[in-house]
Amino acid sequence: MEPDYWPDDETPFVNEECGDTMWNDENLNPPKKQENYASVAFTEEVKALQERFGSRKAYAHLEQKAPGTGLRDSEKDFIKDRDSFYIASIGENGFPYVQHRGGKKGFLHMIDPVTLGFADLRGNKQYITVGNTNTHPKVSIILMDYAHQARLKIYAELETVDINSHPDLAGLVIPEGYQHLAERIILLHVIAFDWNCPKYITPRYSVEEINEMLTPLQEHVKELEAEVLRLKGNQQSADNR
Repeated sequence: MEPDYWPDDETPFVNEECGDTMWNDENLNPPKKQENYASVAFTEEVKALQERFGSRKAYAHLEQKAPGTGLRDSEKDFIKDRDSFYIASIGENGFPYVQHRGGKKGFLHMIDPVTLGFADLRGNKQYITVGNTNTHPKVSIILMDYAHQARLKIYAELETVDINSHPDLAGLVIPEGYQHLAERIILLHVIAFDWNCPKYITPRYSVEEINEMLTPLQEHVKELEAEVLRLKGNQQSADNR
């Protein structure tokens, strides 16, 4: 079944200052002022290249779209179905670092329309992304649905939160009975988001997705096998007469 990811309104995400949210806690960063995705992505150098190669006129209108209201149900449904995403940060040396984050489906939670969160589990203890964002909190995130050739890209600012200081958040992002050790909570304060077109996304399928697609075929095979057995039984009964 095709997922209903694509919103009716293809307007790039622009939002106004948020009202009351659960992040009124003075120990947490307040929601960030939201921006148009194109206005963040299209720097002056980017726009100069668009002008040079003839695409500036087509893209200029994207920076003028009306404000939105944050992540919507279509984005929420998409995010909760993901078992991984990619996050890019910038180190003190100016080099970008791209990390693959994975977990159980839905491990990245949409806490409210402008906030995502997940449990940072103990791994190889390199702490590159966490270290980078201590000095440069701005990150870029890409979530992929290869099977349906869908891609959601997000600009955000990353905040690390102590688990013991915020048990309410821990209860949201850490599954009950989870065996892996969570060292901290990571919040992603969404600045802007946009959907990419499916062009050049090669379809790939997880084992779960393959099994789901094979289920009707397997059921049909069972029905055919049962029919074969029934026909063989009828034939043997006829031969014994």
